[in-house]
Amino acid sequence: MLWVLTGLEESPTVTQSQQIFLAVAIVIALVGIVLLVGLQRGRSVRRRTLPPQTPSSRVDGGSGSDTDDSSAGGGPAVSTLEPDLLDTDVLDTDVLDTDVIDTDVIEAPARAPSIERPESATGRLQRLRARLARSNTVLGKGLLSLLSGGGLDEQAWEDVEDTLLTSDLGVEATRELVDSLRTRVTIEGARDEETVRGWLREDLLRLVDRSMDRSIASSRVEGRPAVVMVVGVNGTGKTTTVGKLARVLVAQDKDVVLGAADTFRAAAADQLQTWGERVGVPTVRSDREGADPASVAFDAVRAAIEMEADVVLIDTAGRLHNKVGLMDELSKVKRVVEKQSPIDEVLLVLDATTGQNGLRQAEVFGDVVNVTGIVLTKLDGTAKGGIVVAVQRKLGVPVKLVGLGEGPDDLAPFDPEAFVDALIS
Repeated sequence: MLWVLTGLEESPTVTQSQQIFLAVAIVIALVGIVLLVGLQRGRSVRRRTLPPQTPSSRVDGGSGSDTDDSSAGGGPAVSTLEPDLLDTDVLDTDVLDTDVIDTDVIEAPARAPSIERPESATGRLQRLRARLARSNTVLGKGLLSLLSGGGLDEQAWEDVEDTLLTSDLGVEATRELVDSLRTRVTIEGARDEETVRGWLREDLLRLVDRSMDRSIASSRVEGRPAVVMVVGVNGTGKTTTVGKLARVLVAQDKDVVLGAADTFRAAAADQLQTWGERVGVPTVRSDREGADPASVAFDAVRAAIEMEADVVLIDTAGRLHNKVGLMDELSKVKRVVEKQSPIDEVLLVLDATTGQNGLRQAEVFGDVVNVTGIVLTKLDGTAKGGIVVAVQRKLGVPVKLVGLGEGPDDLAPFDPEAFVDALIS
């Protein structure tokens, strides 16, 4: 640069102002070269500190950190970090030079979400009893009004039968209940409301069948986690049910792992992961939409085994019961999981408002995956509480959980006595 400036001084055609301008331009160019070298160095350091990522299933913890899980039959889960979730604690501080880090590229770590403590599941159905009673006035108060009104002629009994049928109790159960009530009225003759309420309670409890085992597999079995698969058609609230069930189990101090095997519905895995993060439960999911659901389910069970969890809940994609290909795929998920662990529970989620169509769904799913329990959602939005009896008779398996609202803790273990009391209150 010195010889350039000297040459400029000797040139008769170059003015002093031009000399100053050229000197400033050269200085600016040198400063730019120095800054560019520093930026490249910062990017090189950042690339060296990021671990490699793979597109396979991963375990997303409740705190928001992501862990890659290798494909079925592979090794243990591998920790990964997304660029927008970088934590400065895991960066190589011996390598990083704070003077050259591009602060516009490396963002501050997000604050870990607070972990909720769900309320105990004990007594939830009793707490929601009033809500259930309001939605079942047809079966409860309507029926009591008919029976205690006096003058029960044939037309009156036909009205009683119609009321029971419209509540989705089912033809067989309706006939049993009407025959029992007619016999009591004929023999005892009393028809005041309290007497009729007692008869109804006794007969409904018999139809609901208190002897059925309504417990849910949630404890380790022979040194392995209990495996629960949740199935159902589209729109029944299946993923939400899995998230709420996780809250029920966390409230019972169970270690839970979630498997996001619904890989076809947009954001289904994100939705399930959000439910898990709220209570500190890890979610095994795929990085790729449309991934093989059987592989994700397999990875979820394997991760639960490695974590020594109590139970793994596998959410599956909703499917129409009359689509053979989709039902075959569900059967495949079950077969693949069983190569690693027996499935202890298959819960079928049914929308209580679908009535007889729901019974047909139950029958088909029962044939494909051996359903062990029913979850009835939206029971607070229907006057058809008789569906509980009808679906149990159709499948021969118990209703184990009922959904009575949209709140995170509005999923309750089914209690026959609390349910019947709500119907006739």
